[in-house]
Amino acid sequence: MPNFAANLTLLFNEHPFLDRFEQAARAGFRGVEFLFPYEHAKEAIHERLVRHELTLALHNLPAGDWAAGERGIAVLAERRQEFREGVARAVDYAGTLGCRQINCLAGISPEGVERARLHDTLRENLAFAAGELKKAGIRLLIEPINTRDIPGFFLTNTAQAVALIEEVGSDNLFVQYDAYHMQIMEGDLARTIQENLPRIAHIQLADNPGRHEPGTGEINYPFLFRHLDAIGYRGWIGCEYRPATTTSDGLDWFAPYRD
Repeated sequence: MPNFAANLTLLFNEHPFLDRFEQAARAGFRGVEFLFPYEHAKEAIHERLVRHELTLALHNLPAGDWAAGERGIAVLAERRQEFREGVARAVDYAGTLGCRQINCLAGISPEGVERARLHDTLRENLAFAAGELKKAGIRLLIEPINTRDIPGFFLTNTAQAVALIEEVGSDNLFVQYDAYHMQIMEGDLARTIQENLPRIAHIQLADNPGRHEPGTGEINYPFLFRHLDAIGYRGWIGCEYRPATTTSDGLDWFAPYRD
């Protein structure tokens, strides 16, 4: 049976962030994830994880000025030092929070910069981060994202991510496969996941269109969950969707998988 982690950046937004841990546990989740922990003291987050017996499945490296529209800095050569400082900060948080996976958002391609230069910068930054995280016993992930929601995002499909992993040459670099993003960019979800399963360390879900809960769109999630079991996927599935109404009112899809 799949292991589901509630994404606390998007779910239970009716409550302050630190109160969402309790709501996730009450709903039956045994894991959580979120975009970034850095606005909160790591000790405060750790206390909520322990109190509610939750595992932190994933968080992201610092990704620049999110409020200003930045979605990662790993492709930006002039931000290399900031990226490295972010790796150290993420490892520090993950160590306290018991998080064994950190995702790297590549970033948006700036105008006027050759794609080859962006690729080389990303490759070098990933090699550095994968090495630093490996020392701490943490896996580094990279996530392809659709260009409808984030125009100009550099990493956009599974084949590109796998090729980049092979080029970096680290055994500590994996794919975070977001079914919502990849339904938009490439489709063929079940086959793609199966063919790339050794490279995939984390999966996320939302339905399409709308990015709402499973059952609101075109993706056949009951089939996909059975397929993941059948092919032997044992990682977390992060529920990174925007509830159509409230989180609790939209959890009918989750009922067959609780506990």
